[in-house]
Amino acid sequence: MKKLVSLALTLALALGLAACGGGNSGAAESPAQNSDTPAQTTPAQAEEVEVVVFAAASMEATLTQIADLYKEVAPNVKLTFTFDSSGTLKTQIEEGAVCDLFISAAQKQMNQLDSADTTGTNEGLDFVLSDTRINFVENKVVLAVPDDNPKDIQSFSDLATNKLSLLCLGNDDVPVGAYSLQILDTLGIDITALEADGKVTYASNVSEVANQVKEGAVDCGIIYATDAFTYELNVVDQAAADMCDQVIYPAAVLKCGGSEASQAAAQAFLDYLHTDENAINLLEGVGFTVIQ
Repeated sequence: MKKLVSLALTLALALGLAACGGGNSGAAESPAQNSDTPAQTTPAQAEEVEVVVFAAASMEATLTQIADLYKEVAPNVKLTFTFDSSGTLKTQIEEGAVCDLFISAAQKQMNQLDSADTTGTNEGLDFVLSDTRINFVENKVVLAVPDDNPKDIQSFSDLATNKLSLLCLGNDDVPVGAYSLQILDTLGIDITALEADGKVTYASNVSEVANQVKEGAVDCGIIYATDAFTYELNVVDQAAADMCDQVIYPAAVLKCGGSEASQAAAQAFLDYLHTDENAINLLEGVGFTVIQ
């Protein structure tokens, strides 16, 4: 009986050593061999995460290009964009849309969503992770005309003359529309009178204004410098600093994101946008000024 027990223990020990040998056909490696051979590990691949970005329509062309660059930086991050007027995007967020990162073309829409706002603009909403909020880029407001400029419009002042038959503006709840009204008011141009004379048509975002100018459907339109670049439009005037508010685009990670992981990835993407040399070159190449 003792011999049987001894044999059983010997077999058990042999099997255990074979198992520790990693399945090799020979005997297990000696302790000296183990110490000389580094452990082989397979790095865990990062899980894919979707980042939902709501951004002003004027950023569509540039952010789409930057997204291609970002695939090399964070291949596990899927960027899903919605581009529209900042007012429309703000409403969608308020109504329950999932959004990890919001880039507005004006402070107003961001303030409305940010409970930390001190300007009195906040609407009792609390969507913004306030410590992530930055002033991202600056843009300029310009007057653009079709390529052949058939009405020979050369400046904002011409909008008060008989040269103008039809002007395209963004709606007043669209940032570029609000800036446009400030410019007209500064110049003493009565928007009500223009409307009464049938000289104004409105668009729901700045891209629609730019398209109408590009197609020659209107004599001119008030848009951003970056849209004039993107649509290859003829710019005849640029708003001076005293004609409208400074055009600052704030950006922030929101509380209504898809998950903690997507919010963290959104913060990483925002950091990339305003610090990476390639991203900055693309933004400034179309007319934005990145705010450091």
